[in-house]
Amino acid sequence: MSIIKSAKEIGKMYKAGQLLARCHQEIARRLRPGVSTLEIDRFVERYLHQHGATPEQKGFLGYPYATCASVNECVCHGFPTATPLQEGDIFTIDMVVNLDGWLADSAWSYEIKPVSSAAKKLLQDTKKALYIGIEQAYAGNRIGDISHAIQSFAQQKGYSIVQHFVGHGIGQRIHEDPAVPHTGPAGKGELLKEGMVITIEPILTLGSDQIKIDKKDGWSARTVDGSLGAQYEHTIAITSNEPLLLTRLS
Repeated sequence: MSIIKSAKEIGKMYKAGQLLARCHQEIARRLRPGVSTLEIDRFVERYLHQHGATPEQKGFLGYPYATCASVNECVCHGFPTATPLQEGDIFTIDMVVNLDGWLADSAWSYEIKPVSSAAKKLLQDTKKALYIGIEQAYAGNRIGDISHAIQSFAQQKGYSIVQHFVGHGIGQRIHEDPAVPHTGPAGKGELLKEGMVITIEPILTLGSDQIKIDKKDGWSARTVDGSLGAQYEHTIAITSNEPLLLTRLS
């Protein structure tokens, strides 16, 4: 059952979300060829501690890092590495911030310029798919309305949607009800109510929607055909009016 948050509790999650958004802003400023995702991970952990917060996924089910860093064909839960990023790489940094016991979750995809035109369009359209889903995240709609909007857009553009990973409720735990798939029929699923807080986090690929989990680390999810993938994610509070994006800078 979904946990309804009070306005005060959503305010606390908003503070966590604003810190997370500023951290992503700082990451973007540091990107250049030669930087590694391990350097980014260490920066994120320092930055959060300096601002009185902690990386919630570090230690979650044994996960050892402050961020998930997924490069090129790795679409989700990638381990940060010391391998230098190169021109043409695209990658996603996903993190969950814990500030005073309340969480916010956001993933953002980045590019090391110049990237291919196909990669650039993938990034643009995956971000657009996220916002198309967010437009449906209001009280009185259903989870399926979010799912269907994302699926319709992505398929019209010729992308595959990785269905293995879905959005979720969030609050004082990383994963709460409800699950938020990125495919499915409109008008179905749980009714969205004021006070619910969810993540929407579509992953689109240029090829297959099938993934395989890296046998070495047991976490990194890669496309089976090696095709590029991208992901964007916001934490959103359901209100009586339009959706409140907790992880977008105000």
